[in-house]
Amino acid sequence: MFQMIKQKSLPILGALAGTVAISALSIPLAQSQGVPTVKIDGSSTVFPITEAIAESFQKSTGGKTRVTVGVSGTGGGFKKFCRGETDISNASRPILSKEIADCKAAGINFIELPVVYDALTVVINPKNTWASNLTTAELKKIWEPGSKVNNWSQVRAGFPNVPLKLFSPGADSGTFDYFTEAINGKSKQIRKDFTGSEDDNVLVQGVSRDRGALGYFGLSYYLENKSKVKAVGVNSGKGPVMPSAKAVLDGTYRPLSRPLFIYVSSKAASRPEVKQFVTYYMNNAAPAAKKVGMVALPASAYKTILANFNKGRVGTVFGGEEAVGLTIAELLKREAR
Repeated sequence: MFQMIKQKSLPILGALAGTVAISALSIPLAQSQGVPTVKIDGSSTVFPITEAIAESFQKSTGGKTRVTVGVSGTGGGFKKFCRGETDISNASRPILSKEIADCKAAGINFIELPVVYDALTVVINPKNTWASNLTTAELKKIWEPGSKVNNWSQVRAGFPNVPLKLFSPGADSGTFDYFTEAINGKSKQIRKDFTGSEDDNVLVQGVSRDRGALGYFGLSYYLENKSKVKAVGVNSGKGPVMPSAKAVLDGTYRPLSRPLFIYVSSKAASRPEVKQFVTYYMNNAAPAAKKVGMVALPASAYKTILANFNKGRVGTVFGGEEAVGLTIAELLKREAR
């Protein structure tokens, strides 16, 4: 028997997303039965691909290894990871300096593995017929700290008099960190009057129910909910570009395309079940990415990344900082060092 255990919150929990730990009783049971367990938590954006690979991996082992995947946001996941509570942390941004320090203080070394690329997607309600595209300057005008923009008519001349309602990932989300730095110039700097949640499904529901709503989350959640929300083209100075795999690959969807990661505890990496799972992840990331609506890295990249894992290359190539607008080619140059 094999089992995939999710820690997904119910929509009514809103900002408490990821706090429902239904696997808490199952993990000790699995270990007491002698079933090796790989424990993962973190980003809701990375969740779909890790979930898909974990399910496939468990089937491939005939139930001899169990994988649990939780969702507490990138920041929440790193808190657990740096306390030694998980083996792998899903992350929609690089690990930051404070998190590196927390891990170091706890004696946790980590191996950083990029797995796919994402197009962070700005979405509106399907009944919104006026905002097919927005400039990065307009997005900043809406989202910057202290913004008083509360009506679409204030965003651009010609937009209608419709109240603007904002939905954003919560403060523990790596998507929140990335978006605020890419648009507002500094991570976590944002106006306060928005509905926030680490559960992207809550954001989808919020935007789908209000004609004047605006939100953002990963491409895979948009593709999964195209009937409920509508994507917006982003214009960073060279004309509006819609989020897509092609736009990520050719480097035109900037600054909202970004790499997604898993971080593996170097101590956990010495366990056979963790090494087997990570190897399976790298060998199957490309087809899984296509399945869940993410952008796969080139085949040669996965070989390099897996080689880095097998060498036990600890640390980060990002220096504890965000990397806004990094293209796949630029990422691979860092990985090849």
